[in-house]
Amino acid sequence: MITLLTNVLVFLQITIIIGLYILLRHLWPVNSIPLAWGLSISVVVLARFMLIANTFLIAYRHRSPLPAEQRLSAKTAIRVVFQEFWVSMLLTSWHMPFRSFPCAAIAPETIGLPVLLIHGYGCNSGYWHSMRRRLTQAHISHTAVDLEPLLGDIDEYATSIEKAVEQFCRETGQDQIIILAHSMGGLAARAYLRRYGNRRIAKIITIGTPHHGTVLAKAGIGINSLQMQWYGTADHGQPSDWLRNLSDSEVVAARALITSIYSLHDNIVAPQLSCQLSGAKNIVMSGIGHMALGRNPTVQALVLEEIRQATDRC
Repeated sequence: MITLLTNVLVFLQITIIIGLYILLRHLWPVNSIPLAWGLSISVVVLARFMLIANTFLIAYRHRSPLPAEQRLSAKTAIRVVFQEFWVSMLLTSWHMPFRSFPCAAIAPETIGLPVLLIHGYGCNSGYWHSMRRRLTQAHISHTAVDLEPLLGDIDEYATSIEKAVEQFCRETGQDQIIILAHSMGGLAARAYLRRYGNRRIAKIITIGTPHHGTVLAKAGIGINSLQMQWYGTADHGQPSDWLRNLSDSEVVAARALITSIYSLHDNIVAPQLSCQLSGAKNIVMSGIGHMALGRNPTVQALVLEEIRQATDRC
């Protein structure tokens, strides 16, 4: 579904650009063809940029308290916003529409346990294009699952994950795998653990997962958005009933399998400390936006190290 929707988004953007070009050339005469194209493209790009900038504004209003040393300078903050904008454009206009990968990549000389990639809300496996290159270079077998339906119940995603886990174990000949999940995918992985247990799972690595919810989920639609909500302020708030029930149902052993990597400047998860999970290993980053986490070289290096450590323990 996301592949179709992002294809439609690309088509609509191209259509708008062409429409604006025609208007500029004929109804509001712009004699220069390059200028007309440049203005038309700029309108669409600016609209997309404003959407991203607005998420940072909302996240800032609901931010977790930051120590002085973690506060960004104006220059760094601008860089973070533009980086997130670029990654968002790349993912939604190229990787998710055209570069998703439902098939497994089995490394001929595999090093480390195989990895199942789980995307977040409004994404598909194309989100992992950059991470897939790093896993391939590291000779780590990997595959991805696309969570459907798009606006469905997170609990129901556990069924899709279970099928993907069992199939991947058969394909790799391994008894256990590692799950790497972004955003909502981390909650889906925890829902999978609650229903099916940890027999097949050596490690779960979550990136930018709102373990206690996010206020920006209120801008989404679907059952999953309701399940991911945080109500109130950063200091005086609480997660949704679904998130509280998920937390209450987890055993200590399940939490010990999880490593949560997150950014104090996440523009989608707010309050940002929602990503901190008691009983799990928490790794805090700074100066990285939500979508950019999966493409960040430092985050990718941390992920590979977590995979290595999990493999050594098996």
